[in-house]
Amino acid sequence: MRKMKRKSISIAILSIALFIGSCTKDIIEEEPRGVFTPEFFSTELGVQGGLTYLYQNLRNVYGFAYFLNLGETGTDEYCAAQSADNNFYDLDLAGQGNLRPESGFSIGTPWGNAFPAINTASGIIENAAAVGLDESLIAEAKFFRAFNYFLLVQTYGGVPLDLGSGELAFNSSAVRTSVRNTVPEVYTRAIFPDLEDAVANLPESPRLTGAVTKNAARLILAKAYLTYGWWLENPNGIPTYPEAPRTDPDGNGPSYYFQQAYNLAVQGINNPGPYRLLDYFYDVHVATNDRHEEMMLYADRTEESQIYNGADLGFSGTENPANTAVWMVTSNYTTISVDGVAAVQREAAQSYGRPWTRMAPPISVFTETFAEKDLDSRYDGTFVTSYRGNWDKGGDPSPTLTAANGLEIAPGDAVVSFLDDYDPAVDYSVNGGNIGGGQIPGRSDYVINLNEINRRFYPGLWKLGTYRTDNGGGLGSPNGAITRPFPIAKFSEFYLVAAEAAVKGATGSFTANDLINVIRARAGMWRFDNGEQQERIEDNSAAMVAATPAVIDIDYVLAERSREYFGEGMRWYDLVRTQKWTEYASSYEIAGNDAADHNPETTNRTIEPYHYLRPIPQGQIDDLNMSEAEKAAYQNPGY
Repeated sequence: MRKMKRKSISIAILSIALFIGSCTKDIIEEEPRGVFTPEFFSTELGVQGGLTYLYQNLRNVYGFAYFLNLGETGTDEYCAAQSADNNFYDLDLAGQGNLRPESGFSIGTPWGNAFPAINTASGIIENAAAVGLDESLIAEAKFFRAFNYFLLVQTYGGVPLDLGSGELAFNSSAVRTSVRNTVPEVYTRAIFPDLEDAVANLPESPRLTGAVTKNAARLILAKAYLTYGWWLENPNGIPTYPEAPRTDPDGNGPSYYFQQAYNLAVQGINNPGPYRLLDYFYDVHVATNDRHEEMMLYADRTEESQIYNGADLGFSGTENPANTAVWMVTSNYTTISVDGVAAVQREAAQSYGRPWTRMAPPISVFTETFAEKDLDSRYDGTFVTSYRGNWDKGGDPSPTLTAANGLEIAPGDAVVSFLDDYDPAVDYSVNGGNIGGGQIPGRSDYVINLNEINRRFYPGLWKLGTYRTDNGGGLGSPNGAITRPFPIAKFSEFYLVAAEAAVKGATGSFTANDLINVIRARAGMWRFDNGEQQERIEDNSAAMVAATPAVIDIDYVLAERSREYFGEGMRWYDLVRTQKWTEYASSYEIAGNDAADHNPETTNRTIEPYHYLRPIPQGQIDDLNMSEAEKAAYQNPGY
């Protein structure tokens, strides 16, 4: 969305939704304003400014430092790592922390950022017609109002539709009372109507690069139908709040909404517009190919301008809207010392970046989820599986270093590698420095078996890694906020949403196998081996399809979703939607905090039914002008 903001200046926007506070945004041309008023939205410039804000606000959630903590920690994809603090322990639910309304920076982010966006969207919707605004632009505002309500209802349960001026009405005054609507009310009064209008009135192709389209709305609406169908079914008796019968106001049952989700997802597949499934999974995530045809919605950043990036390009903190989420899942690779030299140094490149070591993938990620590593390209296209020497870029002139087995390595060679297949011959007793790797005969790199990883050193998340074009042959600025767009919605998800709906009984032109196999066939296509850093032209699609089970169940759909979207902040929402979280994540296995610890231990989590909703941040409740009893009733039970 940079094109829309090219001549922008910063203005301070007083949030007028609930009691959220104030914030600073890069939004409109020329005129600083302290508040969005109805008069402001009566001009075309004001409406454009409001729409720009809705896109910019995505950066405050998607990619911010603790976004992956919110959506990944405590699941089968991530646990607390060696440098975790209570922000991460609280959400890991493994006894070291205590998830509370006061917990950290993660749980309040959707609440604190969604309501200002919702209120801004309502202001546009109410006032835009007076200036003859095209229906497609009003549909963009409706998309974002529904999108934010969908995020809220998945995270917290029922939330208020009245922000102070009436249900779904623009509020222009500070309000310190609030009433939460029920989950069915939020879906049927806000999310579904707005997204249905968005599907009807948005264009097939984006008006600007990154703007929302008919298919982006189709995907979010299909996911909303799917999620609501599960909510109505409630297979494991998970409580909701505010308490409400698991009945639909329109009298429809779960099967109706599963069918609606299927129909809409298939419609998206059959009417792709400017989108498509890329030929290679690798190309979906290689940083040189960002903003491609599979990406339907993303929170954009840029290397071109620090203002429009929203964060420092040289040395960034972790405040919103900086894109720093992947730092938290990057292991402490900078401790690798070979022959007295820091062989792998912090670099602004996709396999490296800033190592905060707050979150680690449990061993089951590699032994179960990504068990197939040779045919399926997704393991290789998701993780950093070899850390390579870059001491030359840091100014050390040594042409080679003496590494494992007394063999020489040069810049660009693997220093530490994670083995695809378990090798019992790995000898961890003869490693150098603080590597934590072992040796096997004939290899110059130190190696680690994936079923022996620890919380300090593990495969990093390559797919979201740093990318810069201004390194000048050196290490660049690895401490600057990441300048890549953060993915929110991809064309590929149409297939998995439709497959999940088919598993739940929806019928149509494609079976669950048909849909899953499109994704699996693409996963079998290789053009580059990321671990080996060399071209690899292979077509394993037939073998991948042949390995698909004859009967697809929800567990297989969830496994495919993890392989496709691992580490993108979706997993907690997927497991909560399907009520599989307790089953999948009540224990995990990984070794300890020492790099040399290769003796995994089992850690148990306590996941209670009330954990299926996040607590409303305490600061928001404290600001309500209500009785203590009313405040207590406003909070989700258990917190």
